Amino acid sequence: MSISTFGVRHPSLKPGRIGDLELANRLAVSPMTRVSATPDGTPTQEMAGYYAELARGGFGLVITEGTYTDTLYSQGYLNQPGIVSEAHVAAWRETVDRVHAAGAPIVLQLMHAGALSQGSHYRKDTAGPSAVPPLGEKMPEYGGHGRWATPREMNPADIEKAVRGFVISAVNAREAGFDGIEVHGANGYLLDQFLTDYTNRRDDSYGGPIANRVRLAAEVVAAIRAEVGSSFCVGIRLSQTKVNDFGHRWPGGAHDAEVVFTALADAGATYLHIASEGRDWIETARLAGGATITGLARRVSGLPVIANGGMHEPAQAAQVLADGHADVLSVGRWALANPDLPRRLAEGAALEDFDHMMVQPMATLDNTRRWRAAGARAGV
Repeated sequence: MSISTFGVRHPSLKPGRIGDLELANRLAVSPMTRVSATPDGTPTQEMAGYYAELARGGFGLVITEGTYTDTLYSQGYLNQPGIVSEAHVAAWRETVDRVHAAGAPIVLQLMHAGALSQGSHYRKDTAGPSAVPPLGEKMPEYGGHGRWATPREMNPADIEKAVRGFVISAVNAREAGFDGIEVHGANGYLLDQFLTDYTNRRDDSYGGPIANRVRLAAEVVAAIRAEVGSSFCVGIRLSQTKVNDFGHRWPGGAHDAEVVFTALADAGATYLHIASEGRDWIETARLAGGATITGLARRVSGLPVIANGGMHEPAQAAQVLADGHADVLSVGRWALANPDLPRRLAEGAALEDFDHMMVQPMATLDNTRRWRAAGARAGV
């Protein structure tokens, strides 16, 4: 794929800013599950090299894969990294140092899987807002198979422990040298389970109307902000779609979105990261009335907004920025295929297409490395 037809500098290459973070450009590495940590969740040298490669490739911001936040119910996959032990912090510190040496800021995504846990180093049962079995089946590329288990409904003590896990993990991330954290409130995981009407059937202050269902996400952001202070970057990732429900949209449309975005801005978020509205992003992200969900997020919250999904098309990516739909673009598979994407855009060089075999049979770093090696031997 060539981008030389632009004839001008791609708008994603302009410098940007999120909170106190100065970005060399508007391209961020999207969080991508790589299931490549040790069995106890310790990040590896291979992971440090992976993130450093993306930073050397010129990305303005690196956001890590989802990292579990406690030893109770948060882990989502076997070989997922954690940020709950001294060993985790020490190993992540090496990754941070290498990314910084390559010239990029790095943010750690904090993730609690809730009912969408398909493998844990700590326990086999799951917990969520209500005892509702998740839709669909577990994801084989992340090591799962079969139907999801029905979670145990979380009681107030469970909720308090989950919030505390996020807070402690944010402090650990700061200790490891990260420039900020991103709360994973998207894609069907715990905070999104509370936000979603069909997985949240509670009749307490966390259930019912959208203002109640967003309460836990807002409490997590506020609690982290109170602990880390005003200058540390605290983002949150949101989505209408889920890994087990690609067609889901917030039933209240723009009204629900406004309630959610306002609550999280008021809680102290630095930015909003709106994820995965489909390959034809301009259309799938559009709400009734014509506004896009990210454009609405910018207007309602007054915060920088990162758009994700469908940004592999350079023309569409340019339109998202030029028309004011978002401030920064996050790319996932496009970054896997082109870890030096910003440099290629700057040079007008051809881009490699993503091949699903890069993450088969599992989405590990080792499988991606072997795919690249096979391409190199074939002269691709």
